[in-house]
Parts: sequence; structure tokens; C-alpha cells
Amino acid sequence: MNLIIVSLLTFLINIPFGYWRANVRKRSLQWILAIHMPVPFVVFVRFYYELGFELYTYPIVVAAFFLGQFAGVKYFSYRKNLQMLNSSCLVMDLYKSFKSE
Repeated sequence: MNLIIVSLLTFLINIPFGYWRANVRKRSLQWILAIHMPVPFVVFVRFYYELGFELYTYPIVVAAFFLGQFAGVKYFSYRKNLQMLNSSCLVMDLYKSFKSE
């Protein structure tokens, strides 16, 4: 059960970072930070839920990490295609969307 919770939290943590990564130049400092900044959060969640670092957990958590990044990139592309306001911050874009309605 803890593995499912950790995977879900890893996925959710990475969505805003993937959104940020989609709006910056590839292999720039911001791009690298968007990929690597969630790692300490994921490690914290692993420790908090006492999941440890067993070998069988890696494929699932790493897949959740990259799927969260991918979902953030896809959501950015979706909003861009709809010509909605886009910045690099998912939270601010959602706030502006709800504020304008």
C-alpha cells in the first residue's frame, strides 16, 4: 500500500515541474533544475512512508517520476494549443484561469 501512495505522490509532485520544464530551453539551468528539484521531495516521501530503497520499488517510483514530468509537459502543450495564458508556473496559470472566469 505504501508503494502505491509513494508512487502517486511522486507522480503529483512532478506535474508542476514537468510543466515548468516544457516552457524553458532544453539543457538550460532551469531545465536541469526542473528535472532534479523534485528528487529530494521523492526521497523524503520514501522515508516518511518507510518504503526504503528496495530494488523492486525503483521501477515503479522512477516510472511515476517520469510519467509526472510527461503529464506536466502534455498539460502545458494542451494549454498552449488552447491559447491560454502560459508562464512557467502551473499554479499561477491555474490561478489566472480561475480568476478570469
